[in-house]
Amino acid sequence: QVQLVESGGGLVQSGGSLRLSCAASGIIFSSYAVGWYRQAPGKQRELVAALNTGGSTNYADSVKGRFTISRDNAKNTVYLQMNSLKPEDTAVYYCNLEHYSGTRWGQGIQVTVSS
Repeated sequence: QVQLVESGGGLVQSGGSLRLSCAASGIIFSSYAVGWYRQAPGKQRELVAALNTGGSTNYADSVKGRFTISRDNAKNTVYLQMNSLKPEDTAVYYCNLEHYSGTRWGQGIQVTVSS
């Protein structure tokens, strides 16, 4: 049974930092490309950051230089380090795992940045 468990969200002041984690089980984690998406109220879900199995990254322009995606295949975990947070970063964040056999989504975790 595949499970993705996200943690690390919460409330932080503008300029602060948070680190999101997404721990996977029931899959061969190292064979998946990983990513983080977010969805703010009234907006479409958008890509925040992605990391493929070869180590290449892709970031939304709005988070470049502030967010860093990483993975630990030994722990079956993908991380999103978020620094210099802004109120516009407030959203539900979802981890995403991509494989030719299908896509997996986490349950979502709230990040709220107060001004």
